[in-house]
This record gives sequence, C-alpha cells and structure tokens, in this order.
Amino acid sequence: MMIEADLHGADAHGLFRLARYIDRLKAGGFNRTPDIRVDRSKGGLARVDGDSAMGHLVVRRCVDEAIARASDHGVSWVGCHNSNHAGAAGVWAMRPVPQDMIGIYMAVGSANHMAPWGGTEALLSTNPIAIGVPGGEGGPVLLDMATTNAAYGKIKMAAALGQDLPEGWMIDAEGKPLTDPAQSGTGTLLPIGGPKGYGLALMIGLLAGTLNGAALGRDLVDFNADDVTPTNTGQSILVIDLKALGAPELFKRQVDQIRTELTTSATRPDFDAIRLPGDRALALRSDRRANGIPCPPVLLKSLNQVAQDAGLATLEL
Repeated sequence: MMIEADLHGADAHGLFRLARYIDRLKAGGFNRTPDIRVDRSKGGLARVDGDSAMGHLVVRRCVDEAIARASDHGVSWVGCHNSNHAGAAGVWAMRPVPQDMIGIYMAVGSANHMAPWGGTEALLSTNPIAIGVPGGEGGPVLLDMATTNAAYGKIKMAAALGQDLPEGWMIDAEGKPLTDPAQSGTGTLLPIGGPKGYGLALMIGLLAGTLNGAALGRDLVDFNADDVTPTNTGQSILVIDLKALGAPELFKRQVDQIRTELTTSATRPDFDAIRLPGDRALALRSDRRANGIPCPPVLLKSLNQVAQDAGLATLEL
C-alpha cells in the first residue's frame, strides 16, 4: 500500500515512511504477531481491534470487512482501535470502487498539529477524509484531503528536501507565518477554511477516534516522536454498494455526464482546464505504472540505509 500511495503521488505517505515504520517495528511500537480481529459486530456495523499492528494491516482488514458487509447489507460502517498510521487515505477509499461501491474513509492523524480555531495549543491532528466514487469511461472520482492546508507528511518532505513552506500552511505561537520546516515543532498547521476545517477535523476525530474507542486530543501519541508507546489510532470506513440502490452502470454514466458538464464549462483566465478531484492522482498513477516512480536522493539514501541495516544489497540509480 506504500507503493500504491507513491503511484497516486502521495509521496509523503509512500516509501518515504518506510524507515519510520521499521524503526517503530524494531522498538516494539508495532505488534509483530498481532491478533487483528472483529471485537464488535451487528449487521452492517463492526469494530476491529488492531492489536497495535502496523496500521496498513489493520485498515486493510477494516476495508475488506466493510466491503463484505456492504455486499450483504447494502451499506456498512467499520471502524478500528489499537491501530497505527496507515498511509494515504485515498488508497483506502478507492479499494471498494472496483466492486461498484463508494468508499468514504476517515482517520485520526498520527500526531496533534492543529490548534482549535483561535487557540495556540495543538490538540487535533490533520484528520484526513477520502471519498472514492465509481465512474464510467471518464474514470472514478477521488477526493483525498487533510483537514489542514497541508498534511504533516508534506512538512516532513519539505524538511528532507530543504524546501521552505508556503505561507498559509503553518503559524507560530504568536500567529505569524512559519515557513521553516525545521521549526515546525514550535508551530501549528492551519485548518482548511478556518473554523470550518477545525470543525470538520473535530467531527472526523469523533467518528474515527472516539466512536471506535481510539485516541483523540491529549491522549494522542506522536507517532513521529515515540517509537514504543501504543498509539491506539482510530480509522473508519463507510462503504455503499451501488447495486443495492439500482443499476451501477446508470450511476456511472451520470457521473460521466456531470464530469463532462464540469470539465467543458468556461474557465477563468488564470486556469488552463477544469478538473475533478483525483484527476491528477489517477493520471499520475497511470504514468508511474508505465514509467516508474521517481526516487529523489533523500529517498534513495533512506531506502539504502534500510537495506544496509537488513543486510541487503543497496540500490544504485
């Protein structure tokens, strides 16, 4: 799933994270022999206990469970607790789409980086939401967004690449723009749309965290700074089976119709085209499958260090 994130262009959630995952695995922050199981179940609803496993394994179980229950009930909601960071949200929202199902995925982020609107103390995370919708000939529609102006992975990527942050991503304790990613620990990420993004982050936290018995607020463990403490991360996915509501092909034709209406509408002078959410990521996926995934020097160095530590041959590009 890390490769899938890279294919979609979510580079900050792909192999860039591998070294961090391995550090946590070595230190005992991940359970190496987990018992990932459903511990609550009723109809289309279920909760998964991740047993502190790697988040990708836990969320894969959640999504597959949700797909199976949606097939039986038309709609399903599956959440988890005792999970961990699970990478790019869009990858999970897209997993039901090939089966003519809509996926709506949300998660509590891996560390608190957002202050409540008007505050200065980081008490909420980037809490992403992703929605994958089947389409026809034009392809699916994918919304994948953090509730902050930038995901924290982009801050880490900028720091690794030696790049400044754009104004509007972070502020310091005095509310002034923070553009040095090396100082990100002293600031907070800004929510999208001001108080609206803050409200959305809170609600996602309640639905993906509190509802599942997972951590939120001051209970959240910083995944990036702590190798050992269980994070009790929460994620949830809602799956809707189009077949339960009628003809999936009709729905997908209607998606194509609205795609055409939107993309052929008049553009502003400063735009060359109108796109739908996910168009760039899905086009990039096709290109990278054909031509390969870029590997900048900082990523190559990280992967080679992982290989050396494991006694494996290093890469040369």
